[in-house]
Amino acid sequence: MNYITCGTVTLGGILALVPSMSARNPSEARTEQDRLQNAGKVMQEILNVPDDIPQDLLDKARCVIVMPSVLKAAFVVGGSYGRGTMVCRTGKNFTGPWGTPAMYALEGGSVGLQIGGEATDFVFLVMNDRGASSLLHSKVKLGADASAAAGPKGRAASADTDAYMRAEILSYSRARGAFAGVSLEGSTLRPDDDANRKLYGPSATAAKIILESDVPAPDAAHDLIASLQNSSPHLNR
Repeated sequence: MNYITCGTVTLGGILALVPSMSARNPSEARTEQDRLQNAGKVMQEILNVPDDIPQDLLDKARCVIVMPSVLKAAFVVGGSYGRGTMVCRTGKNFTGPWGTPAMYALEGGSVGLQIGGEATDFVFLVMNDRGASSLLHSKVKLGADASAAAGPKGRAASADTDAYMRAEILSYSRARGAFAGVSLEGSTLRPDDDANRKLYGPSATAAKIILESDVPAPDAAHDLIASLQNSSPHLNR
């Protein structure tokens, strides 16, 4: 698989968003890098099985959110949440190669009821510019702030029904080896601001990370970006 980056990395961009190691806690950044590596593994595994995300939908997606190994207990004790990352296509209107990922959090709603007691991986496809833009700046409640639906599966599955055409976000889950569309209406997705600052520096925001081409992707994101770029290099409108 080829790893493709977009844009020119400038010294100013690096200094603005990636401070010296003395300015942040390396162990905290390592935790976020582990999440990126886990997200890459999940995406690779899902894209390497026949009965996964329809190719047509992946080709139309502006962004992909991966939440690896979410546990039901995390939503019961202390109102915690699942953590993962969002990677979007670069360029105007999200039409370019896949870019630098930002860290995201999944909270509340029906998540705890949906996933049972097993560790579950979640994947979300963000299907239009409006959905992508709203996720960059605020918390988005699925089914309220953004239309959402359980995604169809199977590489050749038909994805042109009204429900899939109208949805801004399509959601999937994988638990006990089974991959399926799952409804997560009432749950929320939001930028994980603390995680983004730990990984990219104190001035980092999800919008800066995803929209500014001079923000370099961490090495830990290589597998995630490469797997998406290899499977769906171009936006198909």
